[in-house]
Amino acid sequence: MPHLLDIDQLKTFVAIADTGSFTRAAEVVHKTQSAVSMQMKRLEERLGRDVFERDGRHSKLTEDGERLLDYARRIVRLNLECLASFGDVDLTGRVRLGVPDDYADRYLPEILARFARSNPKVEVTVVCEPTPMLVERVQSGDLDLAIITHTDAKGYASEIVRVEQLLWVTSSRHCTHEETPVPLALGRPNCNWRQSATEALERTGRPFRVLYSSWNSTAVGAAVTAGLAVSVLPESAVRVGMRVLGPSDGFPALPSCKIGLMRNRHEPTALASALAEHIVQSLDNLSAARLTMAAE
Repeated sequence: MPHLLDIDQLKTFVAIADTGSFTRAAEVVHKTQSAVSMQMKRLEERLGRDVFERDGRHSKLTEDGERLLDYARRIVRLNLECLASFGDVDLTGRVRLGVPDDYADRYLPEILARFARSNPKVEVTVVCEPTPMLVERVQSGDLDLAIITHTDAKGYASEIVRVEQLLWVTSSRHCTHEETPVPLALGRPNCNWRQSATEALERTGRPFRVLYSSWNSTAVGAAVTAGLAVSVLPESAVRVGMRVLGPSDGFPALPSCKIGLMRNRHEPTALASALAEHIVQSLDNLSAARLTMAAE
């Protein structure tokens, strides 16, 4: 009978793959460098394959190591999810969740309510910041989880948990969208939604100017409802007082918005796994509710 893989060794293996260094991985998993090296030696002996090769000061995965990495991530995650599913009522401690403020308004009430009912002894610390900052916090270990705008950019490594259409919006009481150039209220220059909006207008040759720029969705929404500017929002973020614009209004179709869940892969915990499960279920419920209302 083949030997079973050791979960602790796999956690260390993932940490090395993510940090690119035995030394940095040792800090992440709270072990000495010699202990980390011994763990990897035993893992390779168990597999009968080399999973690392030296590339200067960095540790590079071999082809077999690349193949193992996906399995290792899934095995570690499933182990935590299994423990969380049998021990929800006994979970205690603190879990740190990051979310942009425009997602916080729409998603957090359902997520926190579900999680609190199952885990009344757990403290949830919520940090509201833009996606780029949350990505950095997860990568540095300051956050356990983050709900972010998913992109294919290197380092984001989030799993897509929801997809919504990105829409043009204006005030329902004003004709701001008819102005030339079109005044826009958008996020900062590296915001994906801003880039999608400006690129779409440039392709159609419609002149525009960015009148308001802010990471804060409340400030952007206020500029729209006051009739000062046009903006772009995911479908579920459209509020009372806003009107959706389309091609008939001179505004081209926009791409979909992918919402991703990013996990701290260096130090996964049963608490983070339990909260992640509730996040996925809550966003699924929101999708189902929207479809039900549309059918009615």
